[in-house]
Amino acid sequence: MSVTSSQNPGARTESRSSLLTTRPVWLVGLLATLAGAVLTEAFALLMRAAGVPMEAASPGAKEAAEIPVGGFFGGVVFWSVLGIVLATALARWAKRPARTFIVTTVALTFLSLAGPAVAPHTATSTQIVLAVSHVVAAAVIIPLLALRLSHVRR
Repeated sequence: MSVTSSQNPGARTESRSSLLTTRPVWLVGLLATLAGAVLTEAFALLMRAAGVPMEAASPGAKEAAEIPVGGFFGGVVFWSVLGIVLATALARWAKRPARTFIVTTVALTFLSLAGPAVAPHTATSTQIVLAVSHVVAAAVIIPLLALRLSHVRR
């Protein structure tokens, strides 16, 4: 066996896990947000390259507007700040912070799907991409923060 290889293959996974479980909640949230934002933007760029029109309208708007490159990244970062604040508060005051965080954020993610569904003047393909992008971001960020919150010690 090589001198540089670990004798315990699970050691590398263990060290990554401990990195996430021992750092401050806000830092894990920041890292999770960056990962989620990059993956969501990559998904949006892939869909853009596949020909999905990236134009959407807010309720009450007269016409759809272009979603700029980087728009998905920015949206994930913006909304994740609220998630990090929620996670930090739950870590401090909740009896079961991980469970409370999961239930709350999954419910909020589900509610967020209503936005793309009712976006006027927006192609159905774009509505689907918008909805899936919410799920992509949540699938990255929620588990990482929940893992950290599951190791909160009182």
